[in-house]
Amino acid sequence: MSTVTSHRPKRRRAYDRAMPRYARSEREALADLLLDLGPNAPTIDAGWSTRDLAAHLVVRERRPDAAGGILLPPLRRYGEAVRRQVAAGPYPDLVARVRRPPLWSPVSNPLTDELANTLEFFIHHEDVRRAQPGWRPRELPAGLAAALWKRASTLARVALRRFPADLLIQAPGHGERTAGRGGERLRVVGSPGELALFLSGRQRVARVQVDGPAAPANRLRTARLGF
Repeated sequence: MSTVTSHRPKRRRAYDRAMPRYARSEREALADLLLDLGPNAPTIDAGWSTRDLAAHLVVRERRPDAAGGILLPPLRRYGEAVRRQVAAGPYPDLVARVRRPPLWSPVSNPLTDELANTLEFFIHHEDVRRAQPGWRPRELPAGLAAALWKRASTLARVALRRFPADLLIQAPGHGERTAGRGGERLRVVGSPGELALFLSGRQRVARVQVDGPAAPANRLRTARLGF
């Protein structure tokens, strides 16, 4: 009697089934790039290597006690000490932890991942890509561009709330948003991904157009933006 062997695919982990498409794709692409470049490649983040960036992401997702230092100055010294400790571990293990966050993570569980990580991992993917020679902007899927515009339009209100100008942020085909504290009028035009980078403080590598008086436009290009 012949026997039939079942070749069912291995069951995917619940996290893999639930993880939203764009957050996951940016995470996977970043992890692949981190491995390809190794631990000592430069990034857009001043003074950070690929190892440093990977450690930052691990702390953000796995060390709630230290992650507060990313945003809160009183906790910054402790958070940086933990990040350095994490960075000292074996690099392949570090990247593996970036690739597969724990289910319990406040920012990376299946319920929060898309909201918390689509923008985060897009930006850090570009932090690595755009620090390498010969980089070019990517053609983004329409769904990812729409998701980035949704987040970038919210980020504009936060990042530019104190900037002394009347700003119009435009993403052709997606929408526009006003921001700023008031003053001379400026217009910032770009695709959702480029605007997300610009508004998160990556102005020098973001391909956007800034229209308006030269003095405030130049201040905007070098202002400290982001959260």
